Amino acid sequence: MEKIKKYIAEFIGTAVLVVGGCGTAVAINTVSASNGISVPTAGTIVAIALAFGLSIVAMAYSIGNVSGCHINPAVSFGVLINGGMSVADFVGYVVAQLLGATAGAAGLWLTFGSNKALGANGFNEASALGIGMKGAFVVEVILTFIFVLTILGVTSKVENSSVAGVVIALTLVFVHLIGIPFTGTSVNPARSFGPAILSGGKALEQLWVFIAAPLVGAAIAAVVHRFILNSKD
Repeated sequence: MEKIKKYIAEFIGTAVLVVGGCGTAVAINTVSASNGISVPTAGTIVAIALAFGLSIVAMAYSIGNVSGCHINPAVSFGVLINGGMSVADFVGYVVAQLLGATAGAAGLWLTFGSNKALGANGFNEASALGIGMKGAFVVEVILTFIFVLTILGVTSKVENSSVAGVVIALTLVFVHLIGIPFTGTSVNPARSFGPAILSGGKALEQLWVFIAAPLVGAAIAAVVHRFILNSKD
């Protein structure tokens, strides 16, 4: 029963992240398009980044005590490599996260309609800067490395427990501020999966980048933390 509670918590948390973060992106982009603005402005980038970060804060202090509030397969993968969870739990977490992200995206689909991108990530014509596939892959690896390394570092010390959620959220805001013009910022395969599945088309074709790159970045972060930065050794 304890494991089921964890998976339900991960489902809820990932759904909230997609609704809060991607929902804000869709709403802002819809308003911008109606005003004749085709590229993200500094204000819209900050607003979307904050929406993702605030979603993490809300969930960290709501479900963190149940599941650890991974709500991201890349984070779970990093924790797995770092020795913090079993393979069975990892699979359960990822399934819950993907289902939660899909449920969140379905809510956006019902709200905004099927003609919206639902906050999907992308490159080439789907990128505000027109970045190509290789560039998008590198950007996502680097940003996920930063994000997961921060999570592993701040959660490795018990004394950080009271502020860990805020630190993680601010780091997510940080990587979004950097990444939104490039790829829309994924650093989370589930967050990309839900919108892509509901949007279809190019978003679905390009989804593999936003699954593979964050997992690579998370793996590098976990190895660096476990074998280089781990103060317990």
